[in-house]
Amino acid sequence: MTPVPLLPALAAHAELRAHAPAARACPCAPPATVLADRPDALVVRHGGVVAKAHAPGTDERHLAARLATAAHPGLADTLLAPLAAHASRLHDRLVTLWPYGAPVDREDPDAAPWEAAAVLLARLHRTPPAELPAPLPDMRGPRKAAQALARLRAATATAPHPDTPAVERAWSALPPWARAEAPAPGPARLCHGDLHLGQLVRARGRWLLIDIDDLGLGDPAWDLARPAAWYACGLLGAGEWARFLDAYRAAGGPAVPATGDPWPVLDVPARALTVQTAALAITKATAAGRALDEVEQDVVAACRRMAAVPPGPAPRGTK
Repeated sequence: MTPVPLLPALAAHAELRAHAPAARACPCAPPATVLADRPDALVVRHGGVVAKAHAPGTDERHLAARLATAAHPGLADTLLAPLAAHASRLHDRLVTLWPYGAPVDREDPDAAPWEAAAVLLARLHRTPPAELPAPLPDMRGPRKAAQALARLRAATATAPHPDTPAVERAWSALPPWARAEAPAPGPARLCHGDLHLGQLVRARGRWLLIDIDDLGLGDPAWDLARPAAWYACGLLGAGEWARFLDAYRAAGGPAVPATGDPWPVLDVPARALTVQTAALAITKATAAGRALDEVEQDVVAACRRMAAVPPGPAPRGTK
């Protein structure tokens, strides 16, 4: 959990931005709400302001470039823009300020905005990197997958888990670029790096993407990989997957061919996201001293199947 001194400081930081200095009393109820508390982020809301403390060790230069990109007028219909152009520091953590946006309703899966997510990704991927306000680092998706494997190995080093070998075999079958050991094939495009429905909020009457921590240049197929992996594992229905893919193509998304089979492009990134998900599941289950739940077992089973069928390379020139 987050060290105690950071939370009240972050809440006060959000309150200061939410109200004019002359305000005599805070009208908000409750005055502050913790939206996320993880080792890599603490997020607090006060009224219409959200303050985020980024992961310890976050590269300040990279975060500045990502902030500038989120604030770029050309991406106003795609990314939620920050309230402040620069990060500040609290308890040696970089902190950014954002307007509050309403998240996707997890209690109503039938209303999940798959089409909106697809259109936002297509807009992001079509943005020429040369037109961005600052040079961006690499998109962090493949690196996060590699980090998940490192965490799995550390968590099971002294207490081996029976499902670890299947995950390791699936990981070792991936090409070097999917393991963050080499550049991805094809031209690098602007990518979100960690796309899922929790990264969408509704603000100013439209859906927008949030969370710029993994934003950067790379293979745009990676942004389609999580829903593709869920579909391949049986966790996302064929109808939802078709809505997402069709909307992405209709919006001119360049990650996959406009027609035909998308899997020659999506196969490797989807496999990598499946391995990442399985590695994190085993790590968390090991830490909690519990067995894998049904969904986690499905993802591990997918790793076993993947290890038996080598992945196909992503065709160059299709992205």
